[in-house]
Formats: sequence, C-alpha cells, structure tokens
Amino acid sequence: MNSSFEFLDYLVFIVYALTILGLGLWVSRNKEGKEKSAEDYFLAGKSLPWWAIGASLIAANISAEQFIGMSGSGFALGLAIASYEWMAAITLIIVGKYFLPIFIEKKLYTIPEFVEKRFSSQLKTILAVFWISLYVFVNLASVMYLGGLALETIIGIDLVYAVIGLALFAAAYSLYGGLTAVAWTDIIQVVFLVLGGLVTTYLALDTVSQGQGMMEGLKSIYHAAPDRFEMILDKSNLEYNNLPGIGVLVGGLWVANLYYWGFNQYIIQRTLAAKSLKESQKGILFAAGLKLIIPFIVVIPGIAAYVIVNDPEILASLGEKGMLNLPQQGQADKAYPWLMQFLPVGFKGVAFAALAAAIVSSLASMLNSTSTIFTMDIYKQLINKNADDKTTVRVGRISATVALIIGATMAPLLGGIDQAFQFIQEYTGIVSPGILAVFILGLFWKKTTNKAAIWGALSSIPIAMILKVGSKGWVEGSSIEAFFPNLPWMDQMGLTALLTMAVIIMVSLQQNKGAEDPKAINLHKGIFNTSPLFNIGAFTTLILLTVIYSFFW
Repeated sequence: MNSSFEFLDYLVFIVYALTILGLGLWVSRNKEGKEKSAEDYFLAGKSLPWWAIGASLIAANISAEQFIGMSGSGFALGLAIASYEWMAAITLIIVGKYFLPIFIEKKLYTIPEFVEKRFSSQLKTILAVFWISLYVFVNLASVMYLGGLALETIIGIDLVYAVIGLALFAAAYSLYGGLTAVAWTDIIQVVFLVLGGLVTTYLALDTVSQGQGMMEGLKSIYHAAPDRFEMILDKSNLEYNNLPGIGVLVGGLWVANLYYWGFNQYIIQRTLAAKSLKESQKGILFAAGLKLIIPFIVVIPGIAAYVIVNDPEILASLGEKGMLNLPQQGQADKAYPWLMQFLPVGFKGVAFAALAAAIVSSLASMLNSTSTIFTMDIYKQLINKNADDKTTVRVGRISATVALIIGATMAPLLGGIDQAFQFIQEYTGIVSPGILAVFILGLFWKKTTNKAAIWGALSSIPIAMILKVGSKGWVEGSSIEAFFPNLPWMDQMGLTALLTMAVIIMVSLQQNKGAEDPKAINLHKGIFNTSPLFNIGAFTTLILLTVIYSFFW
C-alpha cells in the first residue's frame, strides 16, 4: 500500500463506501409483501425526479475515461479535448427536445425495443448484440482497466486485485437493486465526484502558482502553455488526427455525441425512468449545465500537470515524490493519479472517493443496461417470451454478473494503451455511425424501410473498417489510393455515417418506390414543444458555449 495514504484518508474513503452501499441497499429493499417487478428493477418504477435524472446522467457518464483518460488528453493535447464535454451540453438539449418526446411516448424499456417497434425484431436482435458486445468488451473492460490503473498508481494495489475490488464494489448494490439503486446512489456519487475534482484542480493550480491560489494558477498555466488552450487545432499540431480542427465542430464529433447521448442504453435509460416527459427534460437540462463545468475538474488538472512536469523549478519543489510515476507524453494517463499524490491528508481521501465514485457509478450503470438489453431484448424475445417478473429480474442479475466477469477478465489485457479516452472513442466510433444513421432516418424520414435499416447497420461496420484500415497506408501508391483518403478517425466516423445513410436511402427508395413505410413514426403537432424553463436554459447554455469558444478559439 502507498504510505502517503494516512488514517484520515482511509476513513474518508470508508465512510464514502459505506454510504454508497448503505443507500443502495436501503432504496433497493422490497416493499412488504411485494416482489420487485421488471419495471422496478430496470426503470426504477418510473419514479425518478429531475434532479436524480440529471445527477445520474453525469455519474453514469463521468468515469475513469474522464478523470484518467481525459486528464491524460489534457496533458497531451490541451483544452481542445474539452469539446467532448461542451458539445455534449448542446447534444443533451437536442436529445431532450427532439428524441425524448418520441421515446417516452412509446413507453420504452430499451433502445432496441424502439427498433422493434419502428423496424423489426430481426434488426432489434442485431443491434442488441452490437450493444452488449460494445458494453462488455470495450466500455466495461476499459473503465475497470483505467480504474485499476488509478488504484495501482495511487495506493499501490496490484492492477488485477484493483479490478476485482472495483467489480465487487459495483456489484454489491447494483445487482440487487437495479436502476433504483444505481440512480439514487448516483446523487451521492456526483457530490463526491465534483468536490474531489475541485480539490485536485485547486491543488494543481495552487502548485503551479507557487501558493498564490487557483486564479493565479489558471493565469500561470495559460501563459506557460498557450498551445494547450487552443480549442481548434490546425494541421501542424501533432494531435490533429485526434481532434481535426473545425471538423470537430461540424463533423464526426456530432456522430459520437448524438449516438452516445441519444441512443445509448446506459445513458438514455435514466430519462426513460422519469415521472413524466417534462421531468425528464428538466433532468436533461440539469445535466447539460453540469457538463459545462466538467472540463474544469478533469482537463485543467491534466494541463497543470503538463506545466509542472516541464518546469524544473516547480517539479523540484515537489521533492523526491514528484519523480514517482511521472507522466510523460507517451504515458499521459498517469497525469491525474500523479497529481493526487500531493493532496493534503484527508483531501486525498476525498479525491480518491471522487475517482472511485466516477468509476463505480459508470460500472453500475453499464451493468444495469447490459442486463436490461440482454433480458428484455434477447431472453424475453428469443428464449422465454412468457417469463414472469421474478424470472426476468433473476435473469437480469445473472446476465449482469456474467458481463462483469468477462469485463474484469478483459481489463488487464488493455495495458499499455496511451490516451485511453481517445482509444475508447475511436473504437466506439466503428459501431456508432451505423446505429446513428439507422435511428436518425428511422425517427425523421418516413420512407425508411426495415430492409434498408438492416443493410445500413450491417454495411456500416465494413465501411468504417475500410476507412480505418485504408487510412493506415495499405493502398498507398496503388491505383485505388484516391478512394481511401488518409482521414483523421473523427472524419472517418462522420463519413461512415453519411455513407451509411446513403445506403439506407437508396435501398428504401428501391424497395418502396418512394412510398412511406407502414411502420413510420407519425410526429403529431406539438410533440417537440418544450417548457419556458427548458427554452431559457437551452438558450443560456448556447450563449455560454459561444463565449467559451470565441475566447479559446
């Protein structure tokens, strides 16, 4: 164990862990004489208020990907990585206004369920398998790996044991309580997450300013590393392939964000559990507001770490400890855990609890959503159509357990990845364009057919892989080189989405000769109307983001 962790730090963390476990088990208890129903387990009885939805959305989203991965990207390339967070705020507003009204009106449990209602059970099964594979082999595995890496760096626990510990912690309340336990514990998780993140940010900036405080620290890192505060990278920047300039604002990042926030089960499930549509939209707006501040607690520390590491005087002031686990350009993901070593006694426990909260809340959310999709879209669809609530809940718990075991087994195999946040986004980007194309056209173009959607979903993967592999140079110098431009992966993602849409449109027009599909969604008048509060909040968010991008352009 790391000797820099003292009794008070362990005490803070133990209090946090017991609070989460206690609350999770308490809200999960069965009412006297009543068995937990499928709606109770998978959708929290459709009883969540707006503030619980907003907090749960952020807790589910912010994980080791952000604290470790995004801080690492902040170290490697700077504030430009914050586009993921700030553009997500706009995306949430779009989802709240244009997607949620349709989903809630359809009374959905899962996103694949929408696919069945709009297209077919065949396509539903295809996409359900897509999602389960993505959650288990990419999302669960990567979050546990990054979380384990953090524990190994901070308190010296071996990576394998750290992964097992995180898995057991997440399982302890989420497997029993389902979404109810996940959503209500997320409120506490967000408090720890924000508080711990602010503590680490303050310390990092105070260190840079030589004890002059956070604002002076902000000024110092801005002047010391102005290249780390460019939001729009030019082609000369070594990280251009990860964040391709203006293409971030008008291209592929919209694919990633709209897919993630609009059609991703473990995110959208919270909004489907709302008391009402208006309550869900208020929760979305709350989450968008929180998104505006996230870069200040996950990206700024990474930039501060970069400045400290590259300033011999500041680095020397940290003493011998400053040379332990030192982040470098090739090991950027060490930045956040490295900073946490220097927190005062007690505050280190708070920051560690924040990191644990981010990791565990995301794990719990992914487990719940994986089990929801498997149980409702595969088990009840293909194996046991007449399963009662008791059986359904039991299968949900078993499938979550299996997913957790597979993810924990895969996690250590991800060692050696630099900038894990970018890695996760890049490989999620192989699947997301096709799914986004299917949903966007399925929602808003009445001529989209089931056959076309299946063709689109299946063709999107080879399209994405051809663009990805082609960009590696295997066609360089050949007669077909022009057909495989060497594009940044984000541009590849945008192009994949457009090509997939083209496939869907062509097949639809060929099949129905321009007629509307019988299962098309009828968007009645007023379905996209939103409350004055939502409109004011949305407008304020847009103004703030315009100011931010104008300043850091």
